[in-house]
Amino acid sequence: METQQFRYDNKIVQKFLYATILWGVVGMLVGLLLAFMFLFPNVTDGISWLSFGRLRPLHTNAVIFAFVGNAIFAGVYYSLQRLLKARMFSDFLSNFNFWGWQLIIVAAALTLPLGYTTSKEYAELEWPIDLAIAVVWVVFGWNMIGTILKRRQRHLYVAIWFYLATFVTVAVLHIFNSLELPVSALKSYSVYAGVQDALVQWWYGHNAVAFFLTTPFLGLMYYFVPKAANRPIYSYRLSIVHFWSLIFIYIWAGPHHLLYSALPDWAQNLGVVFSVMLIAPSWGGMINGLLTLRGVWDKVRNDATLKFMVVAITGYGMATFEGPMLSLKNVNAIAHFSDWIIAHVHVGALAWNGFLTFGMIYWLVPKMFKTSLHSKGLANFHFWIGTLGIVLYALPMYVAGFTQALMWKDFNPDGTLVYGNFLETVTQIIPMYWMRAIGGSLYILGMFILLYNVVMTIKSGSKVEDELAEAPALTRVSKRRVAGETFHNWLERRPIQLTILATIAILIGGIVQIVPTILVKSNIPTITSVKPYTPLELEGRDLYIREGCVGCHSQMIRPFRSEVERYGEYSKAGEYVYDHPFLWGSKRTGPDLMRIGGKYSDNWHLNHMYDPQSTSAGSIMPAYQWLVRNRHDRSAVQAKMETMVKLGVPYTEEDIANAPEHMAAQALQIEKNLYADPEFVKTYEADKKYAQENGEDFVEMRDREIVSLIAYLQRLGTDIKVKDAEELSQNN
Repeated sequence: METQQFRYDNKIVQKFLYATILWGVVGMLVGLLLAFMFLFPNVTDGISWLSFGRLRPLHTNAVIFAFVGNAIFAGVYYSLQRLLKARMFSDFLSNFNFWGWQLIIVAAALTLPLGYTTSKEYAELEWPIDLAIAVVWVVFGWNMIGTILKRRQRHLYVAIWFYLATFVTVAVLHIFNSLELPVSALKSYSVYAGVQDALVQWWYGHNAVAFFLTTPFLGLMYYFVPKAANRPIYSYRLSIVHFWSLIFIYIWAGPHHLLYSALPDWAQNLGVVFSVMLIAPSWGGMINGLLTLRGVWDKVRNDATLKFMVVAITGYGMATFEGPMLSLKNVNAIAHFSDWIIAHVHVGALAWNGFLTFGMIYWLVPKMFKTSLHSKGLANFHFWIGTLGIVLYALPMYVAGFTQALMWKDFNPDGTLVYGNFLETVTQIIPMYWMRAIGGSLYILGMFILLYNVVMTIKSGSKVEDELAEAPALTRVSKRRVAGETFHNWLERRPIQLTILATIAILIGGIVQIVPTILVKSNIPTITSVKPYTPLELEGRDLYIREGCVGCHSQMIRPFRSEVERYGEYSKAGEYVYDHPFLWGSKRTGPDLMRIGGKYSDNWHLNHMYDPQSTSAGSIMPAYQWLVRNRHDRSAVQAKMETMVKLGVPYTEEDIANAPEHMAAQALQIEKNLYADPEFVKTYEADKKYAQENGEDFVEMRDREIVSLIAYLQRLGTDIKVKDAEELSQNN
């Protein structure tokens, strides 16, 4: 049979490997800074773009989309070419994919610290960047599918099934979750509101973990683990069951992030059922990976690459056992909003994604540069120090999570909360935060060891060249099944049909869950007393979003005795109908704010934002002093209200026309309230006098950002009274 010569494109793999290491260092350094902010909350005092609320989404985006994302592309571009015996479809598309992705990462690194965010978990980037992500992702898929169509290998290996499912599902998730109406170049509002927005977001959020952090890495596992071990995958049949059951079940599991919330019970229960089922295919994949190494355990003991991969697969198994367990309502009631979730997430991120990436890098770099690894000893040291870092990170967070949950729910014999002051539950877990910071430091030290080892390996190697390969051309055969061929054998040589079936499998769950919640109005009962935000409150809410307050505070009181006693009446779906986006939160580093309105004076809020420790001794909340100093530009409020009208918020033309006057009146009233504090008057008048004497522009208090934020905070939870809530519960 006549063979054809061609060259694998190694240069694109090299670029993505470099980017993986670079952004890994950056993302982990930001994460380490955040860990130390829990111990030294004012370490970046006065620098708005280095505040915790703005850096947290930068950390998650840098680790997920920059570090892990580039690792995915590096692994896919290397393995796909060799599995298909073909060069990538287009060098131009490959390079467009690379440079486009890096520009998106840079755009995220610039906009998130500046406060341009949608606040939606793992989807914080604003609409122009969302569009860029969609374009670059389509280019990646185009290049991958084009390569598949010109392949020289008839059957598609299991890794490619996972790559195809990743491309299709991430595209669907990203597009539907990112539907938003722009107000300006870097400001938009989600088209969904409240409960609907929460469901769509966690349909996306959970499946971003599933189809960006899991399925592509399973594809990489199916390729690189057998390569590193020099053994075939343990079971072909198990890989078929693993793939189809995983992609079908995973997509249903999103609502387990919203248990005991205002989401309709039927949607919550569906999420629980499918989450529990998810353990079977997940562990099927883990077993397939680990048993591939049967008979080579001596090699594992001496090979750092294989050790990284073994711990990665084990971490995947641990995380995918814990996920279904956390979806059980009685377990979720303890874990949700606590540091247990932080431990769970980081077992997956540090062990599964991080260690598999490290193993892949240690295996790939010597091959790419035609040399041996600079130091196997350093690679082994990286493995052990990284493993110790994971243990020291995760275990304290589990302890912290249990401590929080037990303290939050602890009652005295007389029925009062033992720890009525939320701050008591924070100070108790500071030692665990110290241990987390130490564990994170060890993990990133391992990253620097990898960086050094890779640099020295590259220096000792030769320049990366496109690799010459040879394979026979793919001959045309019948599109129909041939004698003795199973359906799946046939499907493996029909990429279009395989992709279509995978798309159908992932769409079913999304359609069943989301469409009824959006189209059936009875799923979201309305409350007549709930009104749209005033113009000043709307502006204050945008400041709340800008500063990332949702990263530490929830706005969702669950129907538990402990939460109702601590925060007030539990949350109703109808209270969120004008919330674009929803702000339910995922973590309570601070207390829930759903019913904070009217609980404290305006002066308390001002002092709390300027110096949190002055109102709450021992607080680990950082200061937001720029909010007290900065003039607030409210010139876009009418455009914001007009956008809200398009989204169904019932502002009238008169409301919009009179918005500046209404804002000014409400701001003036808050300023008068602040004057009730003699200390405020003294400081304020001194600042005013100083500005006049020095010819500086003085910003009246009514025009400052803090006033808008106070307006929003004082509104929260005031639309319904307990009596109204009781009547609503009886009627529904």
